[in-house]
Amino acid sequence: MRGAVRRCALGPPCEWPRQPARGSAKRGLVRSDDPKPSERPPVSERRSAERIDVTWSVDCETGDTFLYADITNISELGIFVRTNEPLEIGTRLTLRFMPPGSSDAFVAVGQVQWVNPVRMLADNPNPGMGIRFVDLTREARERLLDLVRTIAYVRNAKN
Repeated sequence: MRGAVRRCALGPPCEWPRQPARGSAKRGLVRSDDPKPSERPPVSERRSAERIDVTWSVDCETGDTFLYADITNISELGIFVRTNEPLEIGTRLTLRFMPPGSSDAFVAVGQVQWVNPVRMLADNPNPGMGIRFVDLTREARERLLDLVRTIAYVRNAKN
């Protein structure tokens, strides 16, 4: 199902599924109680996990589609993949990337949560897709948490 396109506070336009309006069976309607953009907290305060900026190559595979792109940020919940060819919202895919200093690739299943599409003749410096990790094993989740915490620690120590 395609979601509504909204301009995210302090960020690029993005897509995500809308919840039905109160008293309506239709999806995609704007609720009258939605806060105005100026009343919403900043995106950084709404996120449930801190994002860490990175530049890592990632292989994305779904069915017979292979996409080679770059991760531009990572958190314990997911990644942003910069690409001019984002996949459809809801697409499940296998992700493979090699964190710096690691001898083993990190392999996980993810699902496209939102898309920042390419807009012809428009200023869109960051096209791509937000991917949420799903069905991580306990071992994979612990490895991911260690990875994100280590990157954050090293960056904070440099400052």
